Amino acid sequence: MERKTVHLKNQASNLAPGTKWLGKWNRNPYRIVKKLGHGATGSVYLVETRTGQAAVKIGENKMSLTSEINVLKHFSKVKGNVLGPSLWDVDDIEIGNETYPFFCMEYLKGESLLEFTKKKGIEWAPILMVQLLGDLDRLHREGWIFGDLKPENLIVTGPPARVRWFDVGGTTKIGRSIKEYTEFYDRGYWGLGDRKAEPSYDLFSAAMIFIQTAYRERFNKPSGNENSLDYLSRRISNMTPLSPYKKILLHALKGKYTGAQWMKKDVMAAIEARSYKRSYKEKRARSAHPVNKKARNGPNLRKNKRKKENSSSYRVEIILTASFLFLSSILYFMGQWM
Repeated sequence: MERKTVHLKNQASNLAPGTKWLGKWNRNPYRIVKKLGHGATGSVYLVETRTGQAAVKIGENKMSLTSEINVLKHFSKVKGNVLGPSLWDVDDIEIGNETYPFFCMEYLKGESLLEFTKKKGIEWAPILMVQLLGDLDRLHREGWIFGDLKPENLIVTGPPARVRWFDVGGTTKIGRSIKEYTEFYDRGYWGLGDRKAEPSYDLFSAAMIFIQTAYRERFNKPSGNENSLDYLSRRISNMTPLSPYKKILLHALKGKYTGAQWMKKDVMAAIEARSYKRSYKEKRARSAHPVNKKARNGPNLRKNKRKKENSSSYRVEIILTASFLFLSSILYFMGQWM
């Protein structure tokens, strides 16, 4: 019996491209394009449907997907939902003599958060962090903790750039124990807290994601007698792009933030202060080094002009995104008090 169960599980988690089926109850047709990944609760596939491409997650048993489906159902009812992917269908698939639950959701096209910041620049990390913290605040107010928050569960869509999450399998009701976690983003692993589902748990993970955007890769906790907090503080100090946000990151790592909105407010203030400081330095530099007219008319004019235009375009993109986030935050906080 044990061998049969394992074999059937492999059937559900290794469906070949081109496989077709009809949902057992709703009779919606699906055709697999490719496998996108496999997690603790099931396998995710890119599929073709009547209305275009979508993502399907097939579980190993009915209980494995229940929490995730409930969360996505809840998100789908939220006006202007940008939290998780929209839920489109819930049904069963029959494989051999066994039945497996699955749900169909919106397929989010984009890049992983780490890929995006590597390509666009570390300057985007705090902007995406503001978006993420705003989403976490909404999630927490609905009574849920993300739990297994990590770059692999985040994707940047756009333009305009927008961070979204596409795997909510680790979501847990506030007050319970975290059911899924990844060590690097888990405060229990670092000895800096327990695994109780509360907002500060997600904010610790968010801080670790921010730190990882600078390092690109995960690193192990310190060996020997070095304190984890001291070790992480040193890691932050060693990366110049993280310096303006050091106090914020340490506050989150210590579990001092009671809500995501307060961490978001501090990150936004740090972005504004850094932008003002950079603008002031550039103005001072221009006044101290006036443009040489002869050099401006030299053979490198076209190349320098193109480089300046690309730089200006990139800067405008960041400014517009930051302005949008700032306005959205004002409207959000007004809504909370009305």
